[in-house]
Parts: sequence; structure tokens; C-alpha cells
Amino acid sequence: MTSVAQVLKSKPEQVVHTIGANDSVYDAIRLMADKHIGALVVVDGDAIVGIVTERDYARKIVLMDRSSKTTAVRDIMTPHVRFVQLDQTTYDCMALMTERRMRHLPVMENGKLIGMVSIGDLVKEIIAEQQFTISQLEHYITGGPGT
Repeated sequence: MTSVAQVLKSKPEQVVHTIGANDSVYDAIRLMADKHIGALVVVDGDAIVGIVTERDYARKIVLMDRSSKTTAVRDIMTPHVRFVQLDQTTYDCMALMTERRMRHLPVMENGKLIGMVSIGDLVKEIIAEQQFTISQLEHYITGGPGT
């Protein structure tokens, strides 16, 4: 089983993007678009105070006819952030995401934010694990070299 640490190592970019709680939603969406990501960890100084996603934008700005330029991130963010640790598995993450209906999980180590895993990262890793298992089973069944 793959750990969160292994998933993070396989990602091309290890930077976790953050935004201030008092910054505008427009700035948050622009940063997400520029970085091709779907979520930002929201900070107030050094403290993590929430997470803001494209889904928050769609549901709390667009559908409520609010202005993204005059609305602060703190007004639409999800304040209770679920985190995972490096030793947790992809299956642990998928179970949490499914149960909580989330698509992004910040990764913490010793109380410090060190990464972010998305549902896409996890699906990619789980598919790779399954393809490897299938390949090994096919090799075993067909009696390839070394069996």
C-alpha cells in the first residue's frame, strides 16, 4: 500500500500554496488558476485557519451573486481543516475524502504543513498499484521467467 509520503514524492511540485484569510476571493481564484490547482490552505499569520476551494467559490460566490473582489477568503473558506500524516495510506485518504466529501487534504508533519494531496493524486496512485498487481498476477498465471 502506498503512503502519503510516497504520493508526495511522486508529485512534480512540492510547494503548498496558501492565501491569507483577509485576501480577496478574486486573488484566491486567480492564484488557483495560475498554479492549476483547486484548493488553497488559508492562513492567518503562521496559523492555518481554513481551506478554500473552487467548489467554495462556485457555491458561495457565484450562486449567491456575491463579488469575488470585495469578499474576503475568510467569508467562504471551510474553517475545519482535515489533515493527513505522511504514514497514512492512499486508502486512508480516499476513505476520509469519501466520508467528508472532500477533494483535497493538506499533509502535516510535526505540526507543519508540508504538502497537499488531491483526489486525482490518489486515484493515479491507486490505479498504478492495481496495474502492478494485475501485471504480477498475469506473469504468475502465464508462468513467465522466474516462476
